[in-house]
Amino acid sequence: MDEEATTYVFDATDMVIGRLASHVAKILLNGQKDGTLDRVIITNAESAVVSGSKKAVFATYRKKYELNHARKGPFFPRMPDKILKRTVRGMLPYQKKSSGRAALRNLRVVIGCPNHLVTGELPEGHERGDMTKLTRPLPQRFVRLGKVSENLGAPVGRVGGDF
Repeated sequence: MDEEATTYVFDATDMVIGRLASHVAKILLNGQKDGTLDRVIITNAESAVVSGSKKAVFATYRKKYELNHARKGPFFPRMPDKILKRTVRGMLPYQKKSSGRAALRNLRVVIGCPNHLVTGELPEGHERGDMTKLTRPLPQRFVRLGKVSENLGAPVGRVGGDF
């Protein structure tokens, strides 16, 4: 654990949620395995995209949200940052190994972009994540995560942004 931990910053704008989540999960698990404890910050979660027709995507997420008891849970998130974090959690051995739980603690997902990450220069110890494998043209049919959140009934003022 003598190596410096690196914080990777990913911008989720126009990124397919599954591709981004699997790439981030791999970084987090490798950080646990190597002992470097790398961290990941995902910004602009509301601008990530879910591929598929609007009707099918809304139906899928509505079904997940209404799956269990409204007061007793387990609960499915409505906010875009929580949905994206839950997607990454699904790609980690969260319930089987402590390394999966520890890896999830090193993930931050935010709506919008914090002021210290907006500028071209990142703070010391931060670097932009490698997006070469993730950048593809947008699918023909897609829905932004912010719209999915609105459809699930998330507070619109907190989601923010035009998507």
